[in-house]
Amino acid sequence: MESQNTEWKETWRDEYLKTICGFTNASGGFLDVGRNNDGVVVGIPDARKLLEDLPNKLRNAMGIIADIDLRSEDNKRYISIAVKPYPYPISYHGRYYYRSGSTTQELTGNALDEFMLRKQGKTWDGVPIPQVKVSDFESDAFKIFRRKAIESTRLKESDVQISDEALLDALQLTEGNFIKRAAILLFHQNPEKWVPGAYVKTGKFTSDSDLLYQHEIHGSLISMPDKVMEVIYLNYFKGIISYNGIQRIETFPVPHTAFREAITNAIVHRDYSTGIPIQIKVFDDKVIIYNDGRLPENWTVWDLLSTHRSEPYNPIIASTFFRSGMIESWGRGIEKITNACRQAGNPDPVIEFKYNREFSMTFYNTASATTNNKINQNHHQRCDCKDLFH
Repeated sequence: MESQNTEWKETWRDEYLKTICGFTNASGGFLDVGRNNDGVVVGIPDARKLLEDLPNKLRNAMGIIADIDLRSEDNKRYISIAVKPYPYPISYHGRYYYRSGSTTQELTGNALDEFMLRKQGKTWDGVPIPQVKVSDFESDAFKIFRRKAIESTRLKESDVQISDEALLDALQLTEGNFIKRAAILLFHQNPEKWVPGAYVKTGKFTSDSDLLYQHEIHGSLISMPDKVMEVIYLNYFKGIISYNGIQRIETFPVPHTAFREAITNAIVHRDYSTGIPIQIKVFDDKVIIYNDGRLPENWTVWDLLSTHRSEPYNPIIASTFFRSGMIESWGRGIEKITNACRQAGNPDPVIEFKYNREFSMTFYNTASATTNNKINQNHHQRCDCKDLFH
Protein backbone atom coordinates (compact mmCIF):
# COMPACT_ATOMS: atom_id res chain seq x y z
CA MET A 1 0.00 0.00 0.00
CA GLU A 2 1.07 3.61 -0.45
CA SER A 3 2.96 5.01 2.51
CA GLN A 4 5.47 7.59 3.68
CA ASN A 5 8.00 6.26 1.17
CA THR A 6 5.83 4.78 -1.58
CA GLU A 7 3.57 6.28 -4.27
CA TRP A 8 1.88 4.58 -7.27
CA LYS A 9 0.63 6.26 -10.44
CA GLU A 10 -0.96 4.64 -13.51
CA THR A 11 0.38 7.27 -15.91
CA TRP A 12 2.87 10.12 -15.71
CA ARG A 13 1.91 13.74 -15.16
CA ASP A 14 4.38 16.53 -14.51
CA GLU A 15 2.47 17.46 -11.34
CA TYR A 16 3.93 14.29 -9.81
CA LEU A 17 7.23 16.16 -9.60
CA LYS A 18 5.73 17.62 -6.42
CA THR A 19 5.71 14.13 -4.91
CA ILE A 20 9.36 13.62 -5.87
CA CYS A 21 10.18 16.99 -4.32
CA GLY A 22 8.38 15.88 -1.16
CA PHE A 23 10.47 12.70 -1.04
CA THR A 24 13.74 14.66 -1.32
CA ASN A 25 12.77 16.92 1.59
CA ALA A 26 11.64 14.03 3.81
CA SER A 27 13.19 10.57 4.06
CA GLY A 28 13.22 9.66 0.36
CA GLY A 29 10.94 7.18 -1.39
CA PHE A 30 9.81 5.34 -4.50
CA LEU A 31 7.42 6.56 -7.17
CA ASP A 32 6.26 3.78 -9.52
CA VAL A 33 4.61 4.83 -12.78
CA GLY A 34 2.46 2.09 -14.27
CA ARG A 35 0.81 0.78 -11.08
CA ASN A 36 -2.77 1.39 -10.04
CA ASN A 37 -3.93 2.41 -6.56
CA ASP A 38 -3.83 -1.23 -5.43
CA GLY A 39 -0.20 -1.60 -6.48
CA VAL A 40 -1.03 -3.82 -9.44
CA VAL A 41 1.16 -3.27 -12.50
CA VAL A 42 -0.99 -2.05 -15.41
CA GLY A 43 1.89 -1.00 -17.64
CA ILE A 44 2.58 2.19 -19.62
CA PRO A 45 2.77 2.33 -23.41
CA ASP A 46 5.44 5.06 -23.67
CA ALA A 47 7.85 3.61 -21.13
CA ARG A 48 11.00 4.06 -23.26
CA LYS A 49 10.31 7.72 -24.04
CA LEU A 50 9.40 8.47 -20.43
CA LEU A 51 12.61 6.77 -19.32
CA GLU A 52 14.54 9.24 -21.47
CA ASP A 53 12.49 12.32 -20.51
CA LEU A 54 12.34 11.94 -16.73
CA PRO A 55 16.02 12.63 -15.90
CA ASN A 56 15.77 15.96 -17.75
CA LYS A 57 12.50 16.84 -16.04
CA LEU A 58 14.01 16.23 -12.60
CA ARG A 59 17.17 18.14 -13.38
CA ASN A 60 15.44 21.14 -14.98
CA ALA A 61 12.65 21.44 -12.39
CA MET A 62 14.59 20.77 -9.19
CA GLY A 63 18.26 20.22 -10.02
CA ILE A 64 18.25 16.68 -8.63
CA ILE A 65 19.23 13.22 -9.79
CA ALA A 66 17.25 10.04 -9.07
CA ASP A 67 17.63 6.37 -9.96
CA ILE A 68 15.11 5.70 -12.76
CA ASP A 69 14.64 2.07 -13.85
CA LEU A 70 12.49 0.40 -16.47
CA ARG A 71 11.03 -2.79 -15.02
CA SER A 72 8.65 -5.52 -16.10
CA GLU A 73 6.06 -7.62 -14.31
CA ASP A 74 3.61 -10.03 -15.98
CA ASN A 75 4.93 -8.80 -19.36
CA LYS A 76 3.90 -5.23 -18.47
CA ARG A 77 6.46 -2.46 -18.25
CA TYR A 78 6.55 0.20 -15.57
CA ILE A 79 9.07 2.75 -14.33
CA SER A 80 10.37 2.94 -10.78
CA ILE A 81 11.88 6.23 -9.57
CA ALA A 82 14.02 5.90 -6.45
CA VAL A 83 14.48 9.24 -4.68
CA LYS A 84 17.06 9.81 -1.97
CA PRO A 85 16.64 12.40 0.80
CA TYR A 86 18.65 15.57 0.24
CA PRO A 87 20.62 17.31 3.01
CA TYR A 88 19.45 20.74 1.85
CA PRO A 89 15.96 22.09 0.91
CA ILE A 90 14.69 21.25 -2.58
CA SER A 91 12.03 23.39 -4.28
CA TYR A 92 9.82 22.78 -7.30
CA HIS A 93 9.05 26.01 -9.16
CA GLY A 94 9.97 27.96 -6.04
CA ARG A 95 7.65 25.97 -3.76
CA TYR A 96 8.67 23.46 -1.13
CA TYR A 97 6.91 20.14 -0.67
CA TYR A 98 7.21 17.54 2.06
CA ARG A 99 6.11 13.91 2.30
CA SER A 100 4.03 13.29 5.41
CA GLY A 101 2.37 9.90 5.78
CA SER A 102 0.94 8.95 2.39
CA THR A 103 0.36 12.56 1.29
CA THR A 104 2.53 15.30 -0.19
CA GLN A 105 2.03 18.71 1.39
CA GLU A 106 3.21 22.16 0.36
CA LEU A 107 5.12 23.84 3.16
CA THR A 108 4.09 27.40 3.98
CA GLY A 109 4.27 29.80 6.89
CA ASN A 110 5.54 28.42 10.18
CA ALA A 111 5.90 24.90 8.77
CA LEU A 112 8.24 26.17 6.05
CA ASP A 113 10.24 28.22 8.57
CA GLU A 114 10.68 25.18 10.80
CA PHE A 115 11.64 22.97 7.86
CA MET A 116 14.33 25.43 6.73
CA LEU A 117 15.72 25.66 10.25
CA ARG A 118 15.95 21.90 10.71
CA LYS A 119 17.65 21.46 7.35
CA GLN A 120 20.30 23.84 8.71
CA GLY A 121 20.64 21.81 11.89
CA LYS A 122 18.79 24.39 13.96
CA THR A 123 15.56 24.33 15.93
CA TRP A 124 12.86 26.96 16.41
CA ASP A 125 13.92 27.66 20.00
CA GLY A 126 17.56 28.06 18.93
CA VAL A 127 17.04 31.07 16.64
CA PRO A 128 19.07 34.11 17.78
CA ILE A 129 17.02 37.27 18.37
CA PRO A 130 18.60 40.69 17.71
CA GLN A 131 18.34 43.73 19.95
CA VAL A 132 17.80 41.77 23.16
CA LYS A 133 20.25 42.23 26.03
CA VAL A 134 20.67 40.41 29.34
CA SER A 135 20.10 43.75 31.08
CA ASP A 136 16.53 43.66 29.68
CA PHE A 137 15.77 40.66 31.91
CA GLU A 138 14.58 40.89 35.49
CA SER A 139 16.38 38.61 37.94
CA ASP A 140 13.42 36.63 39.34
CA ALA A 141 13.48 33.80 36.80
CA PHE A 142 17.24 33.37 37.14
CA LYS A 143 16.82 33.08 40.93
CA ILE A 144 14.14 30.41 40.47
CA PHE A 145 16.38 28.42 38.13
CA ARG A 146 19.38 28.60 40.47
CA ARG A 147 17.33 27.47 43.46
CA LYS A 148 15.70 24.57 41.65
CA ALA A 149 18.93 23.41 40.02
CA ILE A 150 20.72 23.30 43.38
CA GLU A 151 17.80 21.62 45.19
CA SER A 152 17.58 18.92 42.51
CA THR A 153 21.40 18.41 42.65
CA ARG A 154 21.50 18.63 38.85
CA LEU A 155 23.95 21.49 39.26
CA LYS A 156 26.27 22.53 42.07
CA GLU A 157 26.03 25.88 43.78
CA SER A 158 29.37 26.85 42.24
CA ASP A 159 27.93 26.11 38.78
CA VAL A 160 25.14 28.66 39.09
CA GLN A 161 26.64 31.37 41.29
CA ILE A 162 27.82 33.27 38.24
CA SER A 163 26.48 36.29 36.40
CA ASP A 164 23.19 36.00 34.53
CA GLU A 165 25.05 36.53 31.26
CA ALA A 166 27.51 33.74 32.08
CA LEU A 167 24.63 31.46 33.10
CA LEU A 168 22.88 31.96 29.74
CA ASP A 169 26.14 31.16 27.99
CA ALA A 170 26.70 28.03 30.11
CA LEU A 171 23.18 26.84 29.26
CA GLN A 172 23.93 27.35 25.54
CA LEU A 173 21.27 30.02 25.30
CA THR A 174 23.46 32.46 23.38
CA GLU A 175 24.97 32.48 19.91
CA GLY A 176 27.79 34.92 19.45
CA ASN A 177 26.53 38.28 20.67
CA PHE A 178 22.88 37.26 20.38
CA ILE A 179 20.45 35.71 22.83
CA LYS A 180 18.45 32.72 21.55
CA ARG A 181 14.67 32.61 21.45
CA ALA A 182 14.69 29.88 24.12
CA ALA A 183 16.36 32.26 26.59
CA ILE A 184 13.63 34.85 26.10
CA LEU A 185 10.91 32.28 26.73
CA LEU A 186 12.69 30.74 29.70
CA PHE A 187 13.83 33.82 31.59
CA HIS A 188 12.28 37.06 30.30
CA GLN A 189 9.46 38.48 32.39
CA ASN A 190 7.43 39.28 29.25
CA PRO A 191 8.28 36.70 26.54
CA GLU A 192 5.04 37.53 24.69
CA LYS A 193 6.71 40.66 23.35
CA TRP A 194 8.58 38.31 20.99
CA VAL A 195 6.43 35.16 21.10
CA PRO A 196 2.67 35.83 21.09
CA GLY A 197 0.58 33.27 22.97
CA ALA A 198 3.37 32.22 25.32
CA TYR A 199 1.08 31.94 28.33
CA VAL A 200 -1.44 29.59 29.96
CA LYS A 201 -5.18 30.15 29.97
CA THR A 202 -7.43 28.42 32.51
CA GLY A 203 -11.19 28.26 32.84
CA LYS A 204 -13.86 26.70 35.04
CA PHE A 205 -16.73 25.22 33.01
CA THR A 206 -20.08 23.72 33.93
CA SER A 207 -20.50 22.48 30.33
CA ASP A 208 -18.58 22.82 27.07
CA SER A 209 -20.19 26.20 26.43
CA ASP A 210 -20.79 27.55 29.96
CA LEU A 211 -17.79 29.34 31.49
CA LEU A 212 -17.94 30.41 35.14
CA TYR A 213 -14.57 32.17 35.48
CA GLN A 214 -11.08 32.17 33.98
CA HIS A 215 -7.46 33.21 34.53
CA GLU A 216 -4.44 34.01 32.37
CA ILE A 217 -0.99 33.11 33.67
CA HIS A 218 1.90 35.07 32.19
CA GLY A 219 5.65 35.26 32.72
CA SER A 220 8.82 33.27 32.16
CA LEU A 221 8.57 29.57 31.37
CA ILE A 222 10.82 28.66 34.31
CA SER A 223 8.28 30.17 36.70
CA MET A 224 5.20 28.93 34.82
CA PRO A 225 4.68 25.41 36.33
CA ASP A 226 4.60 26.77 39.89
CA LYS A 227 2.25 29.59 38.91
CA VAL A 228 -0.14 27.23 37.14
CA MET A 229 -0.17 24.80 40.06
CA GLU A 230 -0.95 27.60 42.49
CA VAL A 231 -3.80 29.02 40.38
CA ILE A 232 -5.41 25.63 39.69
CA TYR A 233 -5.21 24.17 43.18
CA LEU A 234 -6.28 27.37 44.93
CA ASN A 235 -9.06 28.48 42.57
CA TYR A 236 -10.33 25.42 40.69
CA PHE A 237 -9.90 22.23 42.73
CA LYS A 238 -11.84 21.36 45.85
CA GLY A 239 -9.92 19.04 48.14
CA ILE A 240 -11.71 16.20 49.93
CA ILE A 241 -10.56 16.06 53.55
CA SER A 242 -10.14 12.75 55.36
CA TYR A 243 -8.18 11.55 58.38
CA ASN A 244 -5.79 8.70 59.01
CA GLY A 245 -5.78 8.72 62.78
CA ILE A 246 -4.93 12.31 63.62
CA GLN A 247 -3.30 12.92 60.25
CA ARG A 248 -5.33 15.22 58.01
CA ILE A 249 -5.35 14.11 54.35
CA GLU A 250 -6.55 16.36 51.54
CA THR A 251 -7.32 14.60 48.22
CA PHE A 252 -7.69 16.56 44.99
CA PRO A 253 -9.35 15.59 41.67
CA VAL A 254 -5.92 15.25 40.02
CA PRO A 255 -2.83 14.19 41.99
CA HIS A 256 -0.21 16.93 42.37
CA THR A 257 2.55 14.81 40.85
CA ALA A 258 0.53 13.90 37.77
CA PHE A 259 -0.73 17.41 37.12
CA ARG A 260 2.68 19.05 37.59
CA GLU A 261 4.29 16.56 35.20
CA ALA A 262 1.52 17.13 32.62
CA ILE A 263 1.65 20.92 32.69
CA THR A 264 5.46 21.00 32.73
CA ASN A 265 5.61 18.72 29.70
CA ALA A 266 3.04 20.88 27.91
CA ILE A 267 5.12 23.99 28.58
CA VAL A 268 8.38 22.39 27.45
CA HIS A 269 7.16 20.56 24.34
CA ARG A 270 4.54 22.87 22.84
CA ASP A 271 4.83 24.50 19.42
CA TYR A 272 5.12 28.18 20.33
CA SER A 273 5.08 29.30 16.70
CA THR A 274 1.27 28.89 16.48
CA GLY A 275 0.55 31.75 18.88
CA ILE A 276 -2.10 29.69 20.68
CA PRO A 277 -1.73 29.50 24.49
CA ILE A 278 -1.91 26.31 26.51
CA GLN A 279 -5.53 25.95 27.62
CA ILE A 280 -6.77 24.16 30.74
CA LYS A 281 -10.49 23.46 31.06
CA VAL A 282 -11.71 22.41 34.49
CA PHE A 283 -15.07 20.61 34.82
CA ASP A 284 -16.61 18.98 37.88
CA ASP A 285 -15.63 15.50 36.72
CA LYS A 286 -12.57 16.10 34.54
CA VAL A 287 -9.69 18.41 33.63
CA ILE A 288 -8.49 18.83 30.04
CA ILE A 289 -5.11 20.28 29.02
CA TYR A 290 -4.94 21.44 25.39
CA ASN A 291 -1.55 22.05 23.84
CA ASP A 292 -0.30 22.65 20.28
CA GLY A 293 2.59 20.36 19.46
CA ARG A 294 4.29 18.20 16.85
CA LEU A 295 5.31 14.56 16.87
CA PRO A 296 8.89 13.74 15.87
CA GLU A 297 9.30 12.83 12.21
CA ASN A 298 7.97 9.37 11.29
CA TRP A 299 6.38 8.95 14.76
CA THR A 300 2.79 7.98 15.39
CA VAL A 301 0.86 8.43 18.61
CA TRP A 302 1.54 4.76 19.32
CA ASP A 303 5.25 5.62 19.51
CA LEU A 304 4.53 8.43 21.95
CA LEU A 305 2.48 6.25 24.28
CA SER A 306 4.84 3.27 24.25
CA THR A 307 8.38 3.13 25.59
CA HIS A 308 10.39 5.65 23.56
CA ARG A 309 13.53 7.72 23.53
CA SER A 310 13.40 11.38 24.48
CA GLU A 311 13.17 13.58 21.37
CA PRO A 312 11.94 17.01 22.52
CA TYR A 313 10.41 19.46 20.08
CA ASN A 314 12.24 22.31 21.85
CA PRO A 315 15.58 20.70 22.80
CA ILE A 316 17.17 23.86 24.20
CA ILE A 317 14.18 24.66 26.42
CA ALA A 318 14.03 21.00 27.48
CA SER A 319 17.74 20.99 28.37
CA THR A 320 17.33 23.99 30.67
CA PHE A 321 14.28 22.47 32.36
CA PHE A 322 16.25 19.25 32.83
CA ARG A 323 19.12 21.11 34.49
CA SER A 324 16.62 22.82 36.76
CA GLY A 325 15.39 19.40 37.90
CA MET A 326 11.83 19.92 36.68
CA ILE A 327 11.89 17.20 33.98
CA GLU A 328 13.82 14.05 33.16
CA SER A 329 15.40 13.29 29.79
CA TRP A 330 14.31 9.70 29.25
CA GLY A 331 10.91 10.04 27.58
CA ARG A 332 9.08 8.86 30.73
CA GLY A 333 6.67 11.78 31.17
CA ILE A 334 3.45 9.96 30.24
CA GLU A 335 4.48 6.90 32.23
CA LYS A 336 5.03 9.04 35.34
CA ILE A 337 1.66 10.75 34.90
CA THR A 338 -0.17 7.44 34.52
CA ASN A 339 1.58 5.87 37.52
CA ALA A 340 0.73 8.86 39.73
CA CYS A 341 -2.95 8.62 38.75
CA ARG A 342 -3.04 4.88 39.47
CA GLN A 343 -1.39 5.31 42.86
CA ALA A 344 -4.08 7.85 43.76
CA GLY A 345 -6.83 5.46 42.62
CA ASN A 346 -7.72 7.63 39.62
CA PRO A 347 -8.31 6.40 36.05
CA ASP A 348 -5.53 6.59 33.49
CA PRO A 349 -5.47 9.92 31.64
CA VAL A 350 -7.03 10.01 28.18
CA ILE A 351 -4.69 11.31 25.46
CA GLU A 352 -5.62 12.53 21.98
CA PHE A 353 -3.72 13.98 19.05
CA LYS A 354 -5.81 15.74 16.40
CA TYR A 355 -5.20 17.62 13.18
CA ASN A 356 -1.45 16.78 13.34
CA ARG A 357 -1.14 19.59 15.86
CA GLU A 358 -3.42 19.53 18.88
CA PHE A 359 -2.63 17.39 21.91
CA SER A 360 -5.07 17.00 24.74
CA MET A 361 -4.78 15.14 28.02
CA THR A 362 -7.92 14.52 30.05
CA PHE A 363 -7.82 13.64 33.73
CA TYR A 364 -10.95 12.06 35.24
CA ASN A 365 -11.47 11.96 38.97
CA THR A 366 -12.29 8.72 40.77
CA ALA A 367 -16.04 9.32 40.66
CA SER A 368 -15.94 9.32 36.86
CA ALA A 369 -13.84 6.16 36.50
CA THR A 370 -16.74 4.11 35.12
CA THR A 371 -17.52 6.79 32.54
CA ASN A 372 -13.85 6.97 31.58
CA ASN A 373 -13.62 3.21 31.03
CA LYS A 374 -16.67 3.30 28.74
CA ILE A 375 -15.11 6.14 26.74
CA ASN A 376 -11.92 4.14 26.29
CA GLN A 377 -13.81 1.02 25.17
CA ASN A 378 -15.87 2.94 22.61
CA HIS A 379 -12.89 4.87 21.33
CA HIS A 380 -10.67 1.84 20.74
CA GLN A 381 -13.31 0.56 18.32
CA ARG A 382 -12.85 3.61 16.06
CA CYS A 383 -9.23 4.54 16.81
CA ASP A 384 -6.78 5.60 14.09
CA CYS A 385 -3.20 6.79 14.21
CA LYS A 386 -4.14 10.48 14.48
CA ASP A 387 -6.63 10.17 17.32
CA LEU A 388 -5.73 7.90 20.23
CA PHE A 389 -6.98 7.36 23.74
CA HIS A 390 -4.64 5.63 26.14
